[in-house]
Amino acid sequence: MHNPLAIFRGYFSFKVLAIQFFSKLLVKIMIVCVCKGSISRHRDIIIAMERISIELTNKCAKHCDFCYNGSNPSGNSLWQENELLEFIEDCIRCGVKAVSFGGGEPLQYPPLYRVLLASKGRIFRSITTNGLLLEKNFGQLVVAAPNKVHVSIHYPNNLDEVNRVVKQVCDLEKAGIKSGINLLVRKSGLQDAELAVRLIKGSGISNNRIVYLPMRMLDTPSPEEVAQVAGEAFLSMTCLSDCTVSERFCSIAADKSVAWCSYTSERKQLAEPTYAEMMQALNSLDLAYCSGNAI
Repeated sequence: MHNPLAIFRGYFSFKVLAIQFFSKLLVKIMIVCVCKGSISRHRDIIIAMERISIELTNKCAKHCDFCYNGSNPSGNSLWQENELLEFIEDCIRCGVKAVSFGGGEPLQYPPLYRVLLASKGRIFRSITTNGLLLEKNFGQLVVAAPNKVHVSIHYPNNLDEVNRVVKQVCDLEKAGIKSGINLLVRKSGLQDAELAVRLIKGSGISNNRIVYLPMRMLDTPSPEEVAQVAGEAFLSMTCLSDCTVSERFCSIAADKSVAWCSYTSERKQLAEPTYAEMMQALNSLDLAYCSGNAI
């Protein structure tokens, strides 16, 4: 004989699950309706963006001669604070889960801290910095509380730079901010990179906090050479072994042009900084490999 109470509980559980399912479905439908044009198609892949990178400025005091976007000490930004905040808000509403701020040098973009505070708790926010201004702005950064800070080592052969970045990453961790290192690896500097890695790991920073970035445009190491430097399982860019469109990521430059990645020459200027305009622009873009051939 069936237990009426058990039947009721089973029915109630099913009803709750059904309500949860259709509620989530309704939210997704509402997002698509609000974000008109928010779903793009590239080579028959349906794309709804989850992660975006925004180059806040192309101003950078470090002025590396290999910089892929030509950042320099006299650089500028076309991003006004209000429109940047509105763009991020639009992206959040349309389902974007994470935004990374770079440059140039994001610490040379004065509204950075207000932008971080305004979006706190609403989207995952990370920044990539060369660290030269980190000590000066450490207190403001801790208050703004980004979810993660990546500090770059562009010259693994420069032990002063390596030691500075290691200390900064450790200081950020002590302050409660998740942090890591972006290590640039050159084909011509594999031994220097290996030495830097030994120093980094010796300080207690393991491979799960180091992103191994192969030099692009020139002096590019093979995936095997990057693995040799890392010495064990490691983090790197998704295009390490295969240049292809990501279904969930795009990059927006300081001049408000959008592309499938930061390095490609295939870019399109945004008529206005909105999620829908970004997706429409991407829909018309191919992806050009760093060496030049469109794929």
